[in-house]
Amino acid sequence: HAFPIALEQVMRSAAEKAASKAKTATKQAQPVGAKKPPGRPKGSKNKNKAEVKLNPELLRIQGLVQGLLQRMGDFLPLTYLLLDGHFGNHPALHMTRQTGLHLISKLRSDAALYFAYEGPYSGHGPQRKYGDKVDYRRLPAACRKETRLDDRIQTCFYQATLWHKEFNQSLNVVIVVKTHLDTLATAHVVLFSSDLTLAYDQLFAYYCLRFQIEFNFRDAKQFWGLEDFMNTSSTAVTNAANLALFMVNLSYRLLLDFRPTQPAFSVLDLKALATGQRYVTETIQCLPQKPEPVLLAHILRQVSSLGQIHLSPPSSANP
Repeated sequence: HAFPIALEQVMRSAAEKAASKAKTATKQAQPVGAKKPPGRPKGSKNKNKAEVKLNPELLRIQGLVQGLLQRMGDFLPLTYLLLDGHFGNHPALHMTRQTGLHLISKLRSDAALYFAYEGPYSGHGPQRKYGDKVDYRRLPAACRKETRLDDRIQTCFYQATLWHKEFNQSLNVVIVVKTHLDTLATAHVVLFSSDLTLAYDQLFAYYCLRFQIEFNFRDAKQFWGLEDFMNTSSTAVTNAANLALFMVNLSYRLLLDFRPTQPAFSVLDLKALATGQRYVTETIQCLPQKPEPVLLAHILRQVSSLGQIHLSPPSSANP
């Protein structure tokens, strides 16, 4: 399970909006199917990859991460920052390393990766860095770490330390290839980390944890009003969004009390239980005399069960 910790509203500056419009206009102006000429553009110069200027998006993320690290302190040491494929690039890796963490992310499926050159020195110039280019259709058997078979789907895990010309360091790359044994259709994803010692299975498992975030937003939208609030001011929007995600954490904790006896007890059941208890409490306050405890417990149990799909244990309906 994932627990939302920090949330910040993104307010794009005028400069960011102008840059986005200029980028869109440049793409639209390019002819359909046009290809760049081969080779380097005339007059281009080598760039120092160690000097990276972070864009506003990365600066915002870096600020959130640094604030989180300060709050955590030594209570819960953190090692990795997991970002989706949008951040599978050198600036994001540079930003992550500045915080003292290692990045785990995903590259494009057609990313140009190279093995390290292991041949002899040519005798002049700098030592050659890049060796053979990775061919995703013919990955070396020596790099295969594991093969799994599930319902006629074969999954192969390959791991190697590879180079990408846009990065200033080698990458710990895990390539996951899935093959349908009946149709022989294949697909692959390319995961990577800046931690060269991270095992392939851990890297894959850590990246899969990213999908838990999708469940957080699903629950916040479906049950806690993340899509429904009508606030417009910056503070009100921030409060509403944080409250929705806070309720995701709180409901998860409350569900733990019901799951031992009702494994299928859901958020809908929890909301129905709380609503029923609230109705009974407000109704009892309107009566001239409070009912006997036995009768009150029976009323609570009956009303709280209305709307529940999986009934809660009788003890949970007590006031």
